[in-house]
Amino acid sequence: MNAVTPIRTPAEQALIGAYAATKGAGSEALEALRSAGFFRFEMLGLPHRRVEEWKYTDLRTMMRDAKPFAGAPDAATLLAAKTSLYALPRIGECRIVVLDGAFAPELSDLSKLPAGVTVSGLADALARRPAIAARLAGGTIAQGNAAFALNASFLSDGLLVEIAPGAEVGHALDLVSIVSDGPARFVNLRNLVVVGDKASATIVETHIGPDGVDYQKNSVLQVVVGAGATLEHGRRQVDGKDALHLATLEAEIGADAHFDSLTLTTGAAISRNQLFVRFAGEHSTASLRGVSMLRGKQHSDTTLVVEHAVPHCDSRETFKHVLDGEAHGVFQGKIIVAPDAQKTDGKMMSQAIMLAEGPSMDNKPELEIFADDVQCGHGCTCGALDPDLMFYLKARGIPHAEAEALLIEAFAREAIEDFGGDLPAVEELREAMFGTIAEWMRTR
Repeated sequence: MNAVTPIRTPAEQALIGAYAATKGAGSEALEALRSAGFFRFEMLGLPHRRVEEWKYTDLRTMMRDAKPFAGAPDAATLLAAKTSLYALPRIGECRIVVLDGAFAPELSDLSKLPAGVTVSGLADALARRPAIAARLAGGTIAQGNAAFALNASFLSDGLLVEIAPGAEVGHALDLVSIVSDGPARFVNLRNLVVVGDKASATIVETHIGPDGVDYQKNSVLQVVVGAGATLEHGRRQVDGKDALHLATLEAEIGADAHFDSLTLTTGAAISRNQLFVRFAGEHSTASLRGVSMLRGKQHSDTTLVVEHAVPHCDSRETFKHVLDGEAHGVFQGKIIVAPDAQKTDGKMMSQAIMLAEGPSMDNKPELEIFADDVQCGHGCTCGALDPDLMFYLKARGIPHAEAEALLIEAFAREAIEDFGGDLPAVEELREAMFGTIAEWMRTR
């Protein structure tokens, strides 16, 4: 019987060729990860609408070509990146910078690292400590995901951030990922954050890039939250308006731990934010929140899977979407409760506001429950701004545009205000996000 040869798109052919050209360039541990990732990607290919998890984001159609992979930044690129950093509002005192997918210590505030925090380039860490590869391999859900497999295929560098057990980090660590100006390229990035037992920290991801350049980016952040630890995670996705960005967050949460994540998406022509969270220890909590502000013909897909593998864990998922122009928003959320995960409490909500006739929103919430003593639920809403509230504000002399802005900010504020605690680092992140939302409304 003859083997069936799959028909490859130009983008897939380019990616296969790029892998062959760079094969064997890294350490033994790095190459093992890349080989395993490429094996899965070759089987999966670029996902299309017939793949249920990608029904609303047909990547095979949207990604018509694959850009050349970014190389090591030169002196001119480093100088230009330094200028970009000056213009970026700071969060916390310590920035750790990745430029075109490579750790850039010369742009980072390594001298300001708080006590109990160590940072190194991922490629260097893998060469020195091959055992880290076990954490980078990913869980079952991530391993079956095409974007994660593609990221593993071209894994080259990124960050390893380690928080020592018992450390209390009061300032935010801002992990800034910059795509440099110039010809369009493909940027691949992997960050790993390990929070030790009973430690607490705030990590912020900031993704920026130039407008007018249709670059492609595939970023993965893997998080391990130790027993009794707390991690507040924020993410600002303000990529260039012509970019394509596939972003994956994979989190494993230990016993008696807390994980809180907040994502703000305003950039990129096409973006997909994937969140894969697994409870590995009992009596833990997780809160996943997100705000998407879309306009023009932007397409943004939020897809999450929360896996309750053990009993007595709580999860909350709250996502807000504001759509204008002809934007397309997608929310796919799934809560999985394993047979032994009794006393699970999981709630999921997606809400969207349409500011015009042109936008569209697809919602697909799911529950897979294999236990009988649980409290789980989900809900989705889509609609326009309340005309009665608009009339109330305008009747008191508030202009139409300002009235809209007030209601939109109040809608988004619900997801942001409850994020994190009262640490200065968290407050700085919240204020930065409110500023980004205000700028989005000002330039609508």
